[in-house]
Amino acid sequence: MLQFISSLVLVFLLVQSLPAFGQHTSLIEEVKKEGGKVVAYGSLESEAFDAVKAAFQKKTGLELEYWRASGTKVMDRALSEYRTGKALYDLLLLNANVAQLVVKEGILAKYDSPSASEFAKEMVDPILGPSYRNVIIGVVYNKSAIKPADTPKSLEDILKPQFTGKISMPDPSQHLTTTQWLASLHKVIGKERADKFIRTLGGMKPILGESFIPAAERVVAGETLMAITYVIYAFTYGQKGAPLDYVRLGKMMGDGHYAILSNKAPHPNAGKAFIDFFLGDESMRTLAKMGNSSTAKEFIRR
Repeated sequence: MLQFISSLVLVFLLVQSLPAFGQHTSLIEEVKKEGGKVVAYGSLESEAFDAVKAAFQKKTGLELEYWRASGTKVMDRALSEYRTGKALYDLLLLNANVAQLVVKEGILAKYDSPSASEFAKEMVDPILGPSYRNVIIGVVYNKSAIKPADTPKSLEDILKPQFTGKISMPDPSQHLTTTQWLASLHKVIGKERADKFIRTLGGMKPILGESFIPAAERVVAGETLMAITYVIYAFTYGQKGAPLDYVRLGKMMGDGHYAILSNKAPHPNAGKAFIDFFLGDESMRTLAKMGNSSTAKEFIRR
């Protein structure tokens, strides 16, 4: 289920030095016997993953391959490979809604990473392990293309006639998280307002795409004025010069994300080694600096 977030913090600053990655030498040696390689499929943005990958490979000397797509497509590929007996991946990086469906398929191995101790108990799922970040879903808009007087300040504001055909979003029929977001809106704004919002949005001729990234990229490219997407993209694309901002709402919904091991991993020790590193201080610090709201203890503001 989507988690309710009352406030958004895009960047967490580290105020003290953190301990180094403590991966056991014996596990690394076992990984080398497996071929010294780990394969991950996931929905974590490629730029963020590449930064973690560079640190992991430098620290361990192990090879790391990554295939990225929307959470729904990652699930589809993982299940397809698993059912044919030719699973090529060791672990999956998935958001909570998709991860829960994968759990029901029985393709995951429960792994209690020692790095889980870096997270509060309430952030650790008994099966999936720690939720390493919360990503907020909302409305991102091009602040240079919209007049200040027309800047949306509520969900209903994006339904103004002048925005018809100018909203991009993932296709709910193909993107599970968007479907869940729409289905859960009544918990935030009430059933009557949510029903009206969804009906009106459907008549606004939104530009539908595969996932949240293409939706945001259309705003960056000027193809649309706004997007229903992860609001973190207002930060990440803003860092590259894009004039993006997001609508501040009293309540917003977000999704937890997990790193989970396959029970048919070709390189199970490699999968464990990466999960240990990924949930560790260095990796979480890297993600936080890139605007991710890491849920590790060191990054949660009291």
